[in-house]
Formats: sequence, C-alpha cells, structure tokens
Amino acid sequence: MSLKIANVRLELDDPEDALPGKISERLGLGQDSITHWRILRKSLDARRHDDLHFVYSAEVEVPDREAELVGRSRGADLERFEAEQFDWPTPGAVPLAHRPVIIGAGPAGLFAGYLLALDGYRPLILERGREVKDRVADVRKFDAGGPVDPESNYLFGEGGAGTFSDGKLTSRSSGPDVRRVLEILADCHGKPSILYEHRPHLGSNRLPLVVRTLRRKLEELGGEVRFSCRVEDLDIADGRLRGLGTSSGYIPADASILAVGHSARDTYSMLLRRGVPLEAKPFQLGVRIEQPQGQVNVARYGAKADHPALGAADYNLVARAGGRDLFTFCMCAGGYVMPSVSEPGYFCTNGMSESRHDSPFANSGLVVTITPEDTGSRHPLAGVHFQQRFERLAYLAGRRTYAAPIQRARDFLADRPSHGQVPSSYPRGTVPIDLGLILPSIVLQVLERGLPIMDRRFFGLFLKDATLTGPESRGSSPVRLPRDPNTRQSPTVVGLYPCGEGAGYAGGIISAAVDGVRTARALVASYARPGG
Repeated sequence: MSLKIANVRLELDDPEDALPGKISERLGLGQDSITHWRILRKSLDARRHDDLHFVYSAEVEVPDREAELVGRSRGADLERFEAEQFDWPTPGAVPLAHRPVIIGAGPAGLFAGYLLALDGYRPLILERGREVKDRVADVRKFDAGGPVDPESNYLFGEGGAGTFSDGKLTSRSSGPDVRRVLEILADCHGKPSILYEHRPHLGSNRLPLVVRTLRRKLEELGGEVRFSCRVEDLDIADGRLRGLGTSSGYIPADASILAVGHSARDTYSMLLRRGVPLEAKPFQLGVRIEQPQGQVNVARYGAKADHPALGAADYNLVARAGGRDLFTFCMCAGGYVMPSVSEPGYFCTNGMSESRHDSPFANSGLVVTITPEDTGSRHPLAGVHFQQRFERLAYLAGRRTYAAPIQRARDFLADRPSHGQVPSSYPRGTVPIDLGLILPSIVLQVLERGLPIMDRRFFGLFLKDATLTGPESRGSSPVRLPRDPNTRQSPTVVGLYPCGEGAGYAGGIISAAVDGVRTARALVASYARPGG
C-alpha cells in the first residue's frame, strides 16, 4: 500500500532532491524508512510576494508503517493512495470489414490512432498537410514573407494546430485517461516533469520531435499515416459509412474517426452537403495582448522576479464586464505572437512559446464568448462565417500582406490611433490601426470595460506597455457535430465518429488527445479487429 502526502513545502533555494528529507521529517521517520517515492504534483504558491515557495504532493512507500502513519495523521495531508487504472475494453463481436480510418493527424487523431495500433487495429490516418519536418519549413517560409500554403501551415499538417500553439498540456480534467496521454508524451521525448507539473509545457520547439516520435511508434505497431491526403467526400449508403473520397482516390471504410480540427472549414461544408448534422455552438473571439515579460514577472513575483528557480511568470485573469466575461486564454510566457492562418486572404492571431520561455515578451489571448445569437443567423456555419468576416477585415487592414493590425492598449482605451514604432514579437510586421475597424461591437464593449479591471488586479502593469493585435478568432470551434454519448458515433451515420476540437468536444492539446483516446475506446468496444 502506498501513501499520498500533500502540501510538502520547498523554498525557492531548496534543491528538489531535498524533497525526500522534507517528507521524512513530516512523517517523523528516518529517510531510509521510505523505500520508494515519486512526485505526483508540483506547483508554485505565489499568493504572497514575500512568501513564494513550491508545494508538492508525493506518493511514498513505507513498508509496514502505512496504517500507523495514517492513523496518527491529524489532517487531510496524508492518506492511502492507489492510482486509478487506465481502462481498455475487450473488442466488440462484429469485425470491421476494413481497417479504421482516422481523418486528421492532430492530437485527437494521433492518440486515437496510437491506441488503436497498440490493440492491433492497424489504423490508417489521413492528413491533408505535410509531415512535421516539411511543415516546419513551410511555416518558416511564410514567417519570412512567403505565401500561405493552404495545406501546410500553422494549422494544417502533422500534429495539427497544437504543434505551433505553445505546447501547453494543461487540462480541466484529471484521471487515468489524462495520465495515459501525459505518459505517452513523456515517452516520446517529452519532459518527465510533465507528469506532475501543475502547468506542464513542452514548447513549440520540442513538439515537432514529440509528434514525429509518436507517429513512428504508431507505424511500428502496424498503423499508417498518409500525408497530403485531403478527405473531400463521404460515401454513405442506408445510413452507414461505406468509404471516403480523398484527393488521392477512394478509400473503403466502415469506421472512421473524424478529427479534422477547428479550421477545416471546407470539411464542415462537405459534411453539411452530405447530411451529417452540425450545430452552431458558442466560441471565443477577441484580441491577443502582449506585454514585456519583465513586467509580468514583477506583477506576479515582486522583488524575487529574477530568481532563477522561477522563470517566466504567467497569468490567468477574468473580468466581468457588460454582462459577459473577458478572459485570458492560451497565455504564452516568454513567447511570440504568430499568425494563425490557413486560408489565403484571411488573418487572425495566436501565440506560442518555446521550452525556454526566453522571449522578452509575454502574450495571451484576450477573448469574449460569442453565442449563436450574436451571429444573427441560425445556419450551422454561422459562427464560421462570423469568424471569416472579421478575419477578412483584418487581412485588408494589414494591407493584404499578413501584417498584424496592432494598437497600444492605452490608445485603444483612449480611442486614439497609435503612432510610431509599436513593439511586437510578430514575425511579419505590424500595421497600427483602430482595432474598432476589425472587431465586432460586442467584443469592443467588453474590452473597453474589462481591460481596466484586469489592469487594477495586475498592479497597473497589465496595460502599461501592452499592445493588442487581432482578431484572435481560432481559439475554439464554432461548430459541434452531434454524437451518441455512449457509442460516440454520429446519430445519422453509423461508423462515423466525430472527435476532438473540430467536432466541438475539446479545447487544447490534452483535451483533444483524451477525446481521441475515448473515441478509440468506443470504437474498440463496438468492433473487433479487421478480419478478426
């Protein structure tokens, strides 16, 4: 039997290998009494600038002493511990006629494929973009001023949008499925510390290696990935999936996981034509705020802002303004603002950071939830059309060059233009404008009321030298594809499994990967291996 001990404190200057001694001291035992220990959780307590410290939870094994120690503990900081086990079903009775096909090689698709490959299903993954090595080169060409490649860019290609969106591995949920995803990432050249950090992060520089390693493991298990293969049509007969029309030809399929991501707008249109149900759902739209990282460090850490144990500080803020929440999203400490562009003639922003967090800038999405009612239409793709409207305005405001429309935050609040050189980490240059020209009125109203609230909570440093670029419009999918809560299949197409962020069931790398795991689990529970 193991024990879990919580709230073990280490000072900023304490090395992590001091942890066993701290645990022994808390338990009132000699350090040699602990035969095994591992960190379960590590977080920074930064509530008081004069008392910054790390807080750990750990699993420990103390043979023959567990019951005694739990019995004499006086609080909730020590308890029996048994890790929840990852569950996987026995394959269903009906064999698949063909190997399962996964549409999209983002987190949802890759993790669904990997788990299916582990179980002998030999999945085929179809990815419209290029493999990650070539994709990185395509993105670098675009950053240097080249044209948009609509099939290989910041959003499409191996690893999906997550490959160039910072590598944050946070999740609102926990449990064995999340743990399994993190273990797989750690085994694919991810850092071991992602298994226990409160806000685990890989960085956009490390993610290509992780993604490539995961794909190669999948291939070694009998899976296959085909790049530059865009799904263009579904073959549906009598309410059942029969096959897929692709840019490379027809592929028979009786089970397919649809994991295309939130920017496959042409796929949404195709699904609608084929009678697959889609629903408009709330989504987020706003701007990306950027500040000097040093000011963020001071606001969060005070006089110890430069302590080497701390690194670049982050933040998570919410302000209630005008009946709606303005909230930060995808905060990138020591990061860069980048173009989240997949379609020629449209522009929007995102953020990323590398594992070292060594940019002099911090940035974050600053968004408002847009409801279907805000779009003024009941059409299932009304949210997509709403996004495109403001992305097009931003492209035109950027002089059709993919320069980022920008305005100093204080100029925005004062309703005045920004003049001169406006500092930014954005790679393709900026164009100072009035952001009111490229944002919906509801977003402008909430920004005007919410920004001063956030600034007060951030000791006046949130807006001091901040800039706003936009629009930030691809943070979540404006569409949901209904699915049965048990089988996870489309209610009208047997064998079609909507999955991940593009289907409206995830928001970020981990939640998308977990949705892929759970969708693969549902497929296995329904069908036996092909020919088996």
